[in-house]
Amino acid sequence: MNLLSFFTGRKKSFFSKEDEERMVQAIRFAEHQTSGEVRLYIESHCSFINPIDRAKELFVSLKMSETKDRNGVLLYFAMKDRQMAIWGDEGIHQKMGQAFWEKEVAVILSEFKNRNFVDGICHMIQDVGAALKNHFPYASDDKNELDDNIVFGK
Repeated sequence: MNLLSFFTGRKKSFFSKEDEERMVQAIRFAEHQTSGEVRLYIESHCSFINPIDRAKELFVSLKMSETKDRNGVLLYFAMKDRQMAIWGDEGIHQKMGQAFWEKEVAVILSEFKNRNFVDGICHMIQDVGAALKNHFPYASDDKNELDDNIVFGK
């Protein structure tokens, strides 16, 4: 359901308004093709030893487990701690399997190693959106169940 990795840390003020808008637009584009939901949560430090535990906690507190088809995906980044986690709800994880999440971490790590943070995040959002589209295509009665804006923690 998830994977853990690390990247070169930045504080949340690292992102310009243009970078933030680019990531939000990537979420909106991805969700326009699927009934699935993608959320991006960024904070400076992870309050848990394992960021996967933090991602699970955030997934629940952001009400991502309450989507109709259980097909939400949370991308979690603890910037200063250089940690990340991907948490997919049971609906999408059952369809995608562990190999998909492992591939996504490898792709984003490659981008981050080249200091392409926003490109890496947008690429991951696009890939997750494409996977959601394949398994949970957009239907005319679909509605956006969760806010598309980036959630910034402490």
